Amino acid sequence: MNRIVVIGTSGSGKTTLAKQIAARLQLPHQELDDLHWNADWQETPLSEFRERVSEAIRSDQWVIDGNYSKVRDLIWTRADTIVWLDYARWVVMWRVITRTLRRVITRESLWRSGNVETLEKMFGRDSVIVWAWTTYERRKGETPRLLAQYPQVRVIRLTHPDETKRWIEELGKV
Repeated sequence: MNRIVVIGTSGSGKTTLAKQIAARLQLPHQELDDLHWNADWQETPLSEFRERVSEAIRSDQWVIDGNYSKVRDLIWTRADTIVWLDYARWVVMWRVITRTLRRVITRESLWRSGNVETLEKMFGRDSVIVWAWTTYERRKGETPRLLAQYPQVRVIRLTHPDETKRWIEELGKV
């Protein structure tokens, strides 16, 4: 495992797990959201986003997390392992709600863009909570079909946080 992608629906814990994998295996970590979001929640133009991602995966070792379909072809063709966090909806929703609320309260600065979550964003039209809820079933259904298009990649499907905890504890042990 040298080029690892962590996928899952919004709020599933992709970044947390990717950081743990990177630390265990002593690999560099890159969060796709960091490459995608500019200041004031402006998306990076597609050509620039794809260039940023290409640069991030140029080396032979990395851990990257995110689900951006517009760069999937770049990442998944280079990956040797995909870790899929396929958790129950209640787990995902609990995580995304508590994470978003914590970020609103602490005014945590996100990524290099320095964006912050707000109550308006939490409950507004672009709410990550609403996004996680409304895209959950579609992502759950489409992910196996997408993974089947990349048979050269090892897939590790984790369906419960306890399973993930056991897996990460064993990762990197000789």
